[in-house]
Amino acid sequence: MDTDSRLAGLVVAVAGAAGPVGRAALIRLAGAGATVIAADADAERLAEAVDAARDAHPAATVIGDTVDLLDPAATRAWADRTEKEFGRIDGLVHLVGGWRGSATFAETDLADWELLEKLLIRTVQHTSLAFHDALLRAERGRYVLISAAGATSPTAGNAAYSAAKAAAEAWTLALADAFRRAGGEEGPRAAAAILVIKALVHDALRAERPNAKFAGHTDVTDLAEAIAGVWDRPAREVNGHRLWLTPEP
Repeated sequence: MDTDSRLAGLVVAVAGAAGPVGRAALIRLAGAGATVIAADADAERLAEAVDAARDAHPAATVIGDTVDLLDPAATRAWADRTEKEFGRIDGLVHLVGGWRGSATFAETDLADWELLEKLLIRTVQHTSLAFHDALLRAERGRYVLISAAGATSPTAGNAAYSAAKAAAEAWTLALADAFRRAGGEEGPRAAAAILVIKALVHDALRAERPNAKFAGHTDVTDLAEAIAGVWDRPAREVNGHRLWLTPEP
């Protein structure tokens, strides 16, 4: 795996780290020199993701912490524990995902909304509130949300998903405004940015669907590279911005 030092000395927390994109992000952040603190509610899958990052970069510090991000107290305790142990938090990458959809708008099941509201909105609220102060204290604090093009161009069968993503974006933009206000005339030092994709693809999915084209999909390794790149740009260039990894509608 590629190794560099672009994030050397930084402490980056990753929420929802157990899935394919989480694994790719842990590997890339560790390879860039960051100390990576990964959290997920699924302890077994989280351990597998952490082990993959450690195997790829044996010299890196990658730690897994089982956390219920739907519990605001547990999320805040995770943030406090991380800052106390490592002395700083330079980033929170929010990867908690989930999808539900329907064939038509009329067939939308509001039970899907109840699930997605928790996964895609509540966890953003909990992590952003828990990590806000620490990110402001950091020299290059970054909050990174992964969103979808459907948040700004919803389709009939994705009403619940698109609405939840749009709400998560709005919450993150409010966080960005808080960072802007805190920076005053000098501009923000911390930043909240939104990386926008159409959908994700990874090797296991390609193996499952060998004939699929995956047009417009973003590979998880490319998304991981874009996540690491948020720290390369000045805060004012990314704070409150949607950074598109797929053509903007």
